[in-house]
Amino acid sequence: MQLDPLVLSRIQFALTVGFHFLFPPLTIGLAWLLVVAEGIAWRRGDPDWARVGRFFGKILGLTFVVGVATGIVMEFQFGTNWAEYSKFVGDIFGAPLAIEAVVSFFLESTFLAVYLFGWNRVSRGVHWFSIFMVALGATLSAFWILVANSWQQTPAGYILQNGRAELTNFQEAVLNPSTVIRFFHTMMAAGTCGAFLMAGIAAYLLLRKRESDVPVAKKALRLALVVGLVTAVASLYPSGHHHARQVAATQPEKLAAMEGIVRGQSHAPLTPFGVPTDEPPELHMVIAMPGMLSWLAYGSVDAHVAGMEDLAKEGYPGPPFIPTFVSFHIMVGLGLLFILLTVLGAWLWWRGKLDATRWYLRAILWAIPLPLLACQLGWIVAEVGRQPWVVYRVLKTADAFSRNVAGGEVLFSIILFGTIYLFLGALYLFVLVRKIRRGPEAMDAVKEVSA
Repeated sequence: MQLDPLVLSRIQFALTVGFHFLFPPLTIGLAWLLVVAEGIAWRRGDPDWARVGRFFGKILGLTFVVGVATGIVMEFQFGTNWAEYSKFVGDIFGAPLAIEAVVSFFLESTFLAVYLFGWNRVSRGVHWFSIFMVALGATLSAFWILVANSWQQTPAGYILQNGRAELTNFQEAVLNPSTVIRFFHTMMAAGTCGAFLMAGIAAYLLLRKRESDVPVAKKALRLALVVGLVTAVASLYPSGHHHARQVAATQPEKLAAMEGIVRGQSHAPLTPFGVPTDEPPELHMVIAMPGMLSWLAYGSVDAHVAGMEDLAKEGYPGPPFIPTFVSFHIMVGLGLLFILLTVLGAWLWWRGKLDATRWYLRAILWAIPLPLLACQLGWIVAEVGRQPWVVYRVLKTADAFSRNVAGGEVLFSIILFGTIYLFLGALYLFVLVRKIRRGPEAMDAVKEVSA
């Protein structure tokens, strides 16, 4: 059996990036939640809020370390498995990736050390400032990574010369048509991931009913619900809506696959449900809202939405239909579920029943991984939905991989990385569960906050 190095290289990149992408959203979301918790602890001199910070700060540190370890592999692959791609985009990618590594990453890691090891060693103001800089560094790191990725989606500020893309306008490349809205949408998703992790852990502590944990759990759950509600709503509107409009304007093949538009039409329907099939692409058992997609994407029910068949005839073949359509619809469904869960939690809080409603606490606990699943699905929509291009309408994926790497070598690396990631994932969950079961530290461990 002949091993296709292109297919295997794509599988390897999906494995490494997909696993790595579990950790940055949690890091970003948790960091900003801790900015709020530590700020309240500092200004009010509240030891329970300080215990929230110290408890979830350890979880943040654990998540950051594993995220860094898994991210290193991802960047090495550009040179090993994607040499032609690296040659083509090196002039573009060099600047944002260098800024991310030199400025954002070191800012994040340096102040994380101050935050984690600064208890009883630095003032309360410096301690709060350190977690603020961690959150800012993590956010800036995500921005520069998204700059590089967004340029692949909507390339700008370059010319094609000597068989490669050469930078002509740094500002246009950074602020290409998809950067800002994708960054905002990703940050809202990260906020939801962090909020559901904090809420689920707090729910576990309340279900366990250990008296010393209850004050910390109550405060953490309420903070997480507020942040989770805001970010979940913002992920749908405005960020999700405007991101979809950006896709409609700049990547019509992706929109057609996301929404199941096989043939171009006016009054294009929004399809909450459908069963997709391939070869040829079709939708069955459709539940549709006539005209809604035209209106949402272009502001008029009479607007024409291009279909997959029409675009293919124009020389722009669309992405794989089934994974793009299914991933997008499950992601949207999960987003609506997050809004429902946080609204329900806010209603129980308002009625004074939040801490005693055990079925709701269990639901929030089991919902911890769902925002991460939604992020993975969003990544599938973004990346699979760009195919067959690695740089949209400029460089095809089939022309970007390393031609001197044999399929067997790539397969070996997949097995090796898969084994390592399986071990890392198991170790992360083992340490995480152990920290959660241990619970927040006793009051005397954070007594200096109220001193």
